[in-house]
Amino acid sequence: MIKAIGYAAHSPTTPLGPFHFERREPGPHDVQIEILYCGVCHSDLHTVRSEWQNTVYPVVPGHEIVGRVTAVGDEVQAFKAGDLAAVGCMVDSCRTCPDCRENLEQYCQNELTFTYNSPDKHTGKMTYGGYSNVIVVDEHFVLRLPQKLDLAAAAPLLCAGITTYSPLRHWQVGPGQKVGIVGLGGLGHMGVKFAHAFGAHVVLFTTSPSKAEDAKRLGADEVVISKNPDEMKKHANSFDFILDTVAASHNLDAYIELLKRDGTLCLIGVPEMPHPSPGVANLIFRRRKIAGSLIGGIRETQEMLDFCADHDIVSDIELIPIQKINDAYERMLKSDVKYRFVIDLASLKQESAAA
Repeated sequence: MIKAIGYAAHSPTTPLGPFHFERREPGPHDVQIEILYCGVCHSDLHTVRSEWQNTVYPVVPGHEIVGRVTAVGDEVQAFKAGDLAAVGCMVDSCRTCPDCRENLEQYCQNELTFTYNSPDKHTGKMTYGGYSNVIVVDEHFVLRLPQKLDLAAAAPLLCAGITTYSPLRHWQVGPGQKVGIVGLGGLGHMGVKFAHAFGAHVVLFTTSPSKAEDAKRLGADEVVISKNPDEMKKHANSFDFILDTVAASHNLDAYIELLKRDGTLCLIGVPEMPHPSPGVANLIFRRRKIAGSLIGGIRETQEMLDFCADHDIVSDIELIPIQKINDAYERMLKSDVKYRFVIDLASLKQESAAA
């Protein structure tokens, strides 16, 4: 077994702190990665505080992982020691169900294994994530990281990036379309960047007038203050697609009314409490749709990383040492970050030295 160190939470109310544990030795198809950077996702906070009521403690969060390969199994051909590599939200699936066979492993019907807080068939325990110094993952779930990308700023692409890229691609967002992005946070700022890169007319919805200038810098053509009824009314019946990134319960009708006939409102934020039930008439009388989207499959995630390299797209980040993670969670709750925290895992060496 490989000795590892990370930061873990031991209950919903205790802060994350140093945690020593073990990773499995690489098997024939495994890739061992030294973790250099890991993004901080709101899902990490939800899990650490058991807000989805499914956390098994201790939990080591982190599923926006960038690092360097240090060892590979005998049958691995796509990676070698020294390569840059990345790992996202999942590390295994059944690979035999219809979804897996269509390269949509994120919708695996049988045994999807998430990067953390998920039953691990290799160890019989729970998976531990990227707030740590090393990880071992089956090569099928390891991504090639283009050399051109800034390593730290690329880390959030593994969740915030693919979570927004996938629905925009699935609903074929492109030139001639009017597309809304709801919320300018970790997800929303990537949604704006991608929708702009795809050639759509991009409108950012926010409750904060102070975010207007930044939204336009990121690629928004217009900014609408969503709590202003007059501003919202001006856009009624005009959107082809709206991507709602907000992870808090809110009124969906306000956005449904902005859709054209056959327009789609896609939800990617998972709120702690359900959204109020939308009015059915708003859907029926314009044949509008409410949909949802998870992340993307491995093939699509690699496509997204390559697209980002070709179009010079990365996340806007604030780099922090692991020792600041609890402060970062509190700041994240206040939206006090532009727009994603990323942990520099070199800071873990301080913990190793102290052990």
